[in-house]
Amino acid sequence: MTRIALITGGGSGIGFACARTLAQSGYHTILTGRREQALIEACEMIGTDRSSAIACDVTSEEDVDALFAQIEKDHNRLDVLFNNAGNNVPAAPIGDVPVADFKTVINVNLIGAFTMARGAFNLMRKQTPQGGRIINNGSISASMPRPGSSPYTASKHAITGLTRTISLDGRPYNIACGQIDIGNAASDMTAKMGAGVPQADLSIKPEPVMDVQHVADSVLHMANLPLNANVQFMTVMATTMPFIGRG
Repeated sequence: MTRIALITGGGSGIGFACARTLAQSGYHTILTGRREQALIEACEMIGTDRSSAIACDVTSEEDVDALFAQIEKDHNRLDVLFNNAGNNVPAAPIGDVPVADFKTVINVNLIGAFTMARGAFNLMRKQTPQGGRIINNGSISASMPRPGSSPYTASKHAITGLTRTISLDGRPYNIACGQIDIGNAASDMTAKMGAGVPQADLSIKPEPVMDVQHVADSVLHMANLPLNANVQFMTVMATTMPFIGRG
């Protein structure tokens, strides 16, 4: 039986790399995000025989409900959710962050992740055979902030709490939940790192990045485990980025 994987933010970057890798490994991958044309183009690159696109705004409860209803109708089950969609706003000290900016990040990174996990959980616990796996995209920021990053860091710290709680809630239903914390995977979001990003000492320094394929391979490893085994937390990062110790 072909396993079904859903990837949010699947039209580009980390999401696309993970969708492509899962598809190449035998999954049927469902790519979702707000930009339908980008999703369609991504599926064409992956192969429309092993991927499909369903547009969805993760901040819309109605969109998310419709997404899972469509997945149940088309496939009658879901084996893996990679809860990857996220956004950010320009860096600023907390006193200079507009409340609207904070809400913008929380709505996608936390409420969107919760709503998607909730939908996946409900499908996984009622399907036969019961169970599945939810993989949340945390971030290095889930444990270590950058200066000027209060909205993003708060959202990612919260993801860790969400991961732990889903892990407990899922036990009676054979639903496993883990989190991957990613540090400096090459993507549009990290393109500026070569020119320098803020450091803890308030200096601006360039940082190394790593190939996004390493993230995709790690997500595949997490997804492929039997449901009686789980990677609870994994950190995948550019080796020499300033995270361990003092840099």
